[in-house]
Amino acid sequence: MSEISSGDRDTGRYEIRVKGHLDQRWTTWFDGMRLSNEDDGTTVVHGPVADQAALHGLLRTVRDTGLPLISVTRVEPDHPDVPTTESRQLTPSDEETDMAITRTTPSKRVPMDSTRRTALVAGVFYLITFVSIPTLGLYATVKGEDFIIGSAASTGALWGGFLEVIVALAGIGTAITLFPVVRRQNEAMALGFVATRTLEAAMIFAGVASLLSLVALRQPGASGADATSLTAVGQALVASYNGAFLLGQSLMPVMNALLLGTLMYRSGLVPRLIPLVGLVGAPLQLTAVVLTMFGVVDRTSTATGILVLPIAFWELSLGVYLVVKGFKPSPITAGMVAAGGTSASGDRPAATTAALSSGGVSR
Repeated sequence: MSEISSGDRDTGRYEIRVKGHLDQRWTTWFDGMRLSNEDDGTTVVHGPVADQAALHGLLRTVRDTGLPLISVTRVEPDHPDVPTTESRQLTPSDEETDMAITRTTPSKRVPMDSTRRTALVAGVFYLITFVSIPTLGLYATVKGEDFIIGSAASTGALWGGFLEVIVALAGIGTAITLFPVVRRQNEAMALGFVATRTLEAAMIFAGVASLLSLVALRQPGASGADATSLTAVGQALVASYNGAFLLGQSLMPVMNALLLGTLMYRSGLVPRLIPLVGLVGAPLQLTAVVLTMFGVVDRTSTATGILVLPIAFWELSLGVYLVVKGFKPSPITAGMVAAGGTSASGDRPAATTAALSSGGVSR
């Protein structure tokens, strides 16, 4: 066993093993050292270390990844620069010093850091966007041809409008919350996502305004010419709502999926299967929008419903994952953690902290 101390013994080749896999994008974070993903689910960072300061810097980088530290091993000068699969059996006298490195000390829960909180808020906003599902039934009466001159209750239309306003605001909330994170991947695409979300909300508001106008113009019991003109006005307002829905809540989600899905896929902030569903579903939903626009299918047809399912699943799964898991460790979260000082999951890897304070290294 050797210890981190001043002198020549700090110079040499080291292997740092962490739990979890890091892709090759992390190489630059470890000063060009090599990364090897092992079959046991660990990653070995190995290569030459100039001195004690460089080793401490590498351990701080491990801390910033948010992955648990398993061991730090000094490789003998004549040992090849490949990950080792064997470790020396510790003697009782070694254990006290080496425990900080070879065993991952249970980390204590700390207050939720800003990165985890961002993921949670964004996930909640995404889940809120599904509260408008009941409008499929609530709007059934208000879209009737004779609603504007009939005596049917308008409560459903008012509640439906209220739910859609919530959806519009939640949509803007998702964009504002995620922008500081995804801009680190591509700022232009992140701005595009904010723009499409805002445009989607504007179209939702326009649609709700059409239905509120329909409710306000109601004249139950009207007859003759008044009934005819009111019916025409009512049909125009319903058509205006349907058009706003087609462009706002059908077309804009396609753009959202293409922009945010690409950002999430490239950044690795969530499992890549989730944004992949959105990227596959985008052209399918776009097809449904075009077919509806040209009157080939109805907006509420079974075919349309099948084509829009992938986008709905993408948004739902993204919301659930962000609420339950938060962001995956990635270069983006590492940069945010480095600025904020805690890991993206809200836990500070205690093994690394112990290693830095005790200076123990096993070999």
